[in-house]
Amino acid sequence: MPEQLGLLIGSPWIYAVVALSVLLDVFLPVLPSGVLVITAATAAAAGTAADVPDILALTLCAATASVLGDLLAYRLAWRGGARLDRAIARSRRLTTAQEHLGAALARGGGALVVLARFAPAGRSVVSLGAGAARRRARDFLPWSALAGLTWAAYSVALGYFGAHLLGASWAATAVSVGALFGAGAGAAYLMRREPRTS
Repeated sequence: MPEQLGLLIGSPWIYAVVALSVLLDVFLPVLPSGVLVITAATAAAAGTAADVPDILALTLCAATASVLGDLLAYRLAWRGGARLDRAIARSRRLTTAQEHLGAALARGGGALVVLARFAPAGRSVVSLGAGAARRRARDFLPWSALAGLTWAAYSVALGYFGAHLLGASWAATAVSVGALFGAGAGAAYLMRREPRTS
């Protein structure tokens, strides 16, 4: 298995696998897309400039797939109708996220969208919530693009610089993944905090 993973990471197919994983993890948050991005970036740090994957291409691939996944979830939720509305109403987490997102977008700020990209399942909740609440695409998508690019750049940087500091090893990958999960835990904590009333 490690040999097959090494062959995949060293081939151009890694971009397709990363893109598919990141695109689908909006629907299946258990997919290890962040781990895959970090592992590919760690491998890139160990290789030469001509090797696959390329850091910039990897970042753009992950960011683009993130935005496309958000857009797909948003559109599906937009068209979901009464059935989806009932499902959201049954979930306290989705209802709360929908309210917070609506308030954030109404104020002209989408920092919640960016923050949610790092939280476990936060991307799913926010993308589906924005679509179900019929938020305007022009209010949601720019923040989704910023969130995708920020998350992709952070994940790639963790793998790349982790490999340079600790060597291109499984230990470097594990430390980088730990830092990604730490950011996710911090984002989840900040998202759960009640907004202060003025």
